[in-house]
Amino acid sequence: MKEVMTAEGIEKIINEFGLDETIQGASTGTRWLHTGGSILESHSPINGELIGRIQQAGAAEYEKIIEAAALAFQEWRKLPAPRRGDIVRQMGDELRKYKEPLGMLVSYEMGKIYQEGLGEVQEMIDICDYALGLSRQLYGLTMHSERPEHRMYEQYHPLGIVGVISAFNFPVAVWSWNTMIALVCGDVSVWKPSKKVPLSAVACQKIIAPVLQRNGVPEGVSSLIVCDHKVSEQLIADKRIPLVSVTGSTRVGRRVASVVGERLGRTILELGGNNAIIITPDADLKMAIQAVLFGAVGTAGQRCTTTRRLIIHESIYESFKASLLHAYGQVRIGNPLHKETLMGPIIDKDAVKDYLHAIEQVKMQGGKILYGGKALEGKGYESGCYVMPTIAEVMNDYEIVQHETFAPILYLIKYKTFDEALALQNGVPQGLSSSVFSKNLIETEKFLSHSGSDCGIANVNIGTSGAEIGGAFGGEKDTGGGRESGSDAWKAYMRRQTNTINYGTTLPLAQGINFHI
Repeated sequence: MKEVMTAEGIEKIINEFGLDETIQGASTGTRWLHTGGSILESHSPINGELIGRIQQAGAAEYEKIIEAAALAFQEWRKLPAPRRGDIVRQMGDELRKYKEPLGMLVSYEMGKIYQEGLGEVQEMIDICDYALGLSRQLYGLTMHSERPEHRMYEQYHPLGIVGVISAFNFPVAVWSWNTMIALVCGDVSVWKPSKKVPLSAVACQKIIAPVLQRNGVPEGVSSLIVCDHKVSEQLIADKRIPLVSVTGSTRVGRRVASVVGERLGRTILELGGNNAIIITPDADLKMAIQAVLFGAVGTAGQRCTTTRRLIIHESIYESFKASLLHAYGQVRIGNPLHKETLMGPIIDKDAVKDYLHAIEQVKMQGGKILYGGKALEGKGYESGCYVMPTIAEVMNDYEIVQHETFAPILYLIKYKTFDEALALQNGVPQGLSSSVFSKNLIETEKFLSHSGSDCGIANVNIGTSGAEIGGAFGGEKDTGGGRESGSDAWKAYMRRQTNTINYGTTLPLAQGINFHI
């Protein structure tokens, strides 16, 4: 196969981002702090090779980061929002310059195919463009007062330090969703990336550093901290951080919500998904197969929006299953830096154990494995992180089906009526993304109605993955209720203020109260 990137190319990228030496794990954006914590190694799931080392930050470095961020906020919030937006635009321009090498690094460190690595960086560029426009549209609203010669309006102010805790599956994009929006809102950002993909985060910090420096941005506006669990706990408990945005498992989200809620802070929670596609007799089956394949196999099943359940009408169940099995047989598994590869490795050997455990649970609970169901060994799979995409016939109420397994396992479930399909779709604890394939207007409108999908994302005739940045991203129930990216998600990064102005010469009270001496 023709390689997208050779070993020499990988080395060049590592050198370009300065990842060939032990890196200090804390940066205020314009400078790197000396850190004294333990060494964290990043290994590629593609071949198991060591990419680089980071010396993690400890409590002392964390304190310096937060102090710098707090001081930076005092100045950054004074900068006019359009000016902040222009600085974010410049960050987007820098990301454009580094799109290919950063996309390759994301692919090499995380394991997603190169095209998805490029797509992730493009998403960062897109959110910078979006944030630029948003910087001139941080609208409040006016309202009529019941009192004469009074004016009322509502406005939004910067909130402060935003803590961003990101997951391994999108090493860079989720940071940009939060940070670029927070920056134009007048906030400052402290990013704690996943310890499984720290070098991609370091590369991002190095890419934006020249923009911060040439614009004279205060030290601490966009900080990075690579740290252990103890320092992470310090971050979520810190009252100086009014908002913590977390992408991760429901278990992690519950912990963060509890600690931050106890101090009456705010959270944006983007947690687990258990996403389903309903395939009706009126579906365009060719389109549906394509959507299912990308939704279930893309990113090796490690997206929050990965298609995990397929709810198929009984009249087309067998034929659709046969087509799906044929399509899975065409999926090329291997090095994600090869152009022909459609599925690379999953993140690490622990994830492989979780995958194999889920397969065993499917069998124990009465399910049937139709395709895959095993780890891959031998030449090209030496890292021990490769598995086969799996299709299983199950019942929706199996305990393992109710649980999110972050791996390429697709569950097939049969239905008779559309109401039953909706009940199955909604019959899991999570509520992130959902989809229906149908040309029947009544079915599609019902799916989108108040009695339809209970997810934060509901799609018609497209899959569960691949959300655009213009819409608010997030879900309900065990997915956490948070919203990021587009629409009015920016409001979560600001504090709302209602203002009333009396331009008269008397002091009438609301509700007609008479309290005059």
